Amino acid sequence: MKKITIISTVFLLIFFSTSYSKNELYEKIDLFGEVLENIKKEYVDDVDQAEVMDSAINGVLQSLDPYSAYMSPELFKEMQTDTRGEFGGLGIEIGMESGVVKVISPIDDTPAAKAGIKAGDYIVKIGKEQVQGKSLLEAVKLMRGPVGTSINLTVRRKNVKKPMEFTITRKIIEVQSVSSKIIGDQKNLGYIRLKSFNENSDKQFLKSVKEFEKKPKIKGYVLDLRNNPGGLLTQAINITDFFLDDGEIVSTKGRKISETRKFFARRGDEVKGKPIVVLINNGSASASEIFAGALKDHKRAIILGENSYGKGSVQSIIPLTNGGGMRLTISKYYLPSGKSISEVGVTPDILVEAEGEDFQINSDKDNQLNYAIKLFNS
Repeated sequence: MKKITIISTVFLLIFFSTSYSKNELYEKIDLFGEVLENIKKEYVDDVDQAEVMDSAINGVLQSLDPYSAYMSPELFKEMQTDTRGEFGGLGIEIGMESGVVKVISPIDDTPAAKAGIKAGDYIVKIGKEQVQGKSLLEAVKLMRGPVGTSINLTVRRKNVKKPMEFTITRKIIEVQSVSSKIIGDQKNLGYIRLKSFNENSDKQFLKSVKEFEKKPKIKGYVLDLRNNPGGLLTQAINITDFFLDDGEIVSTKGRKISETRKFFARRGDEVKGKPIVVLINNGSASASEIFAGALKDHKRAIILGENSYGKGSVQSIIPLTNGGGMRLTISKYYLPSGKSISEVGVTPDILVEAEGEDFQINSDKDNQLNYAIKLFNS
């Protein structure tokens, strides 16, 4: 089946090229049909032609970028279903890179994070299934399952020679997107950890800010977006607006006029110019990068940590006539400076890599957070 997938994908990729004339395109379509016919007649094993075509379609979409993909009717229906607690997850955000499933970020306090999965890990095997050649949505499906059941993940990690194996028990993933506390040797810094940008994050975030602003001792803020995979664009805009008096926050550009927009700050700075340090790492993606990038471009915050993930695109889910669907990138994000973060990410003003095997975000072993605190004392 692997050979068939490769052949069908290659020919549809050729078909997809915009450099061909109409006659040449028809010739390529005929050639693709000829290849399928030969596979049907000559291939050593029986083949399911419908599966071959699904693989070809998915190959076309995945050739565009890591986030575009085809969903069969079965998978599309499953992705739309509210599982109501019947299925559990591991607590990781994943993407595709060169045909391999890559961990964008583990979510705090979830089975994956507790097991030791890290941003940047490459998942090479799920249970007994090799991941190479599978779509992102197929990988997601393999990782889902009944709450309380376990699954083995085999991952490759940068600077680690041998594959690493993790046994993770599935559970219902409930993410509290905002948590906060007072930090610093003199208890004079507001620390807000933002784990995701969901539909209520701005309200929770603003509540924390207002509580801190009631305390006269608070002289600055550490905003922690590490391992935050992103979420809703509107939430990224709203939360960024809490720290800017005016100016552009982000723009989106697509082929259609409706997908090309600019978003500006209107609310005003809720913390009245107090200094801000924003923490990011390789697991900070999408909406996190919009937030960090906007504050960096406006010189409103110091960005500290590691380079962010580099997901700067917007996807739309498009239903198809066969009952399936496709996820297609329709626009890209651009920072106020005009820079795209796609595959580049946000570069920190101060590079501080996580150190030590016992490193843990928001703990005594968190050298990045400790560095941020020292900045306020210097």
